[in-house]
Amino acid sequence: MEFDLEGLTDVSEKGAPRDGTPQALDRRLFMQLLVFGGCRDSFRLIKELEDSGIESVLYEDLNGPHGVGLLTMSEEPEFFVTELRKFLNRDKFAELQLKHEYTMFGRTYGLGHEKDLEDWLLKRPRRVVKNPAWLWAVWYPLRRSGEFALLDKKEQAEILGEHGTIGRAFGEADLGHDIRLASFGLDKNDNDFVIGLIGKDLHPLSMLVQAMRRTRQTSTYIERMGPFFVGRAIWRASTAE
Repeated sequence: MEFDLEGLTDVSEKGAPRDGTPQALDRRLFMQLLVFGGCRDSFRLIKELEDSGIESVLYEDLNGPHGVGLLTMSEEPEFFVTELRKFLNRDKFAELQLKHEYTMFGRTYGLGHEKDLEDWLLKRPRRVVKNPAWLWAVWYPLRRSGEFALLDKKEQAEILGEHGTIGRAFGEADLGHDIRLASFGLDKNDNDFVIGLIGKDLHPLSMLVQAMRRTRQTSTYIERMGPFFVGRAIWRASTAE
C-alpha cells in the first residue's frame, strides 16, 4: 500500500469546502468517561463539581446502584493529567472505586464533509451531552477488524453510509444523537472509537444500537464492542459556546 507522505503528516481536521476553500482546523475536543463504584449519595459530588469549574457531566449508573459516570472534556490533553487528576485525588471522588474497564477516552475528528467544521469538532459535542432534555446516555468503545482498513475508500464509504443514514434518521426524529470520538492509540484495549448515544428516552437508544447491528459494518467488520455504560445525567456544567 502506498502512502501520500505529505498528506499523511497533515494532522489538521478537514471539512467540506466553504466558498471554494477546503476547511482545515488543527483543534479538536478530547472527552473522557470515568466510571466509579462505591457512591451511595451521588448528589454530594455535585457541589465539588460546581466549585471546580470543570466542564463535565455526571451520570448515575443504570446497571449499578452505587455507580456514577463522570464525563469531562477539554481541547488540551494536559488537562486530564493535571487539573482533572488533582481534582479526582481529593475529597469525595477520591473515596470512590474507579471501574477501569469502563474508562473511555477519545478525540473529535472531521470526516471531510462537515459544513461547519469548528462547530462539529468543538461546539456540537458539548451541546449534545449537555442538552437538559437529553438525559440518557449509552457510551461504548469499539474496534473494527483489520479487513475493513484494507477495503478501498469507495467501499468503505458505502459501508459507513449505512450507519450515517440510520444515525441521521434517529437524530432528525429526536430519538438519539451521536458523539463519535477517535481513540486510536489512546485506549489500553486498542479500541478505534468511542461512541456516545444521547437522548431524552432510553428505549430509542437501545433500538438505535439494535438497528446498527444489522448493518454490514457491525455484522462483518466490527471485531469487538463494549463494555457499555448506560447512565442518566443528574448534573451538567453550563454549555460552552
